[in-house]
Amino acid sequence: MKTLVIGLAIAALASGGAASADLGGKLLKVGSDTTSPPMESVDPATGQIVGFDIDVVNAICAKINCQAEFVTTGWDGIFAALDQGNFDLVASGVSITEERKKAMDFSDPYIVNSQAVLMRVEDQGVSLEDFKSKGKKLSAQANTTDAQVAEGVVGKENVVAYDSFSAAIIALKNKDVDGVVINGANAAAYEREFVGELVVAIRDLESDPLGLVFRKGDANVAAFNEGLKMIRDDGTLDQLVNRYWGVK
Repeated sequence: MKTLVIGLAIAALASGGAASADLGGKLLKVGSDTTSPPMESVDPATGQIVGFDIDVVNAICAKINCQAEFVTTGWDGIFAALDQGNFDLVASGVSITEERKKAMDFSDPYIVNSQAVLMRVEDQGVSLEDFKSKGKKLSAQANTTDAQVAEGVVGKENVVAYDSFSAAIIALKNKDVDGVVINGANAAAYEREFVGELVVAIRDLESDPLGLVFRKGDANVAAFNEGLKMIRDDGTLDQLVNRYWGVK
């Protein structure tokens, strides 16, 4: 399986027999924080939720006979909303961690993401060692693995966590912080959005497998794993990676 230059890799899934999962055309609501292109965002021209995660879920549903309705939900409350039954699963670039696995169930990983640092263009020569040794400040969205990575680089005292990604960007532009830890998967999109202002100058900090999230004990996990294996085996997953990140 190919590895992306931005630090992504498709996770190998367990092999198995022919798929038998059939959800009978069931409509599933899918929570997503739609502020992270190309993983998920709202197309301003159509108002539709689009992105890699959306295409992955739809491709799986095509295999296991279900339909997905995507619901924009803020990251800070997305897991609580899942637990309360506001939707059936979460597809939002969620890193699989041991701590999270105590409270929720994950699908098999469908991609591996590495964190990067978004910086002001004029500061792009600053190295990771500079951040570590010179007391520079990093920001990230609160309650994410990005924030945990930032703490590992500069220490908790030099990390400013914000409730929204947009607030972290404003802090960077205002020079309140020196960098924002982001998902490497989003690097190219952010460089296009903030061309001439911000640049991804440090890459490949840590790598996290990403998974779809379900409530504890949800029987649909097995069906989605089956569908995920099918789209991996028939090349659909590779095609989606190529579409969004241009792997040749």
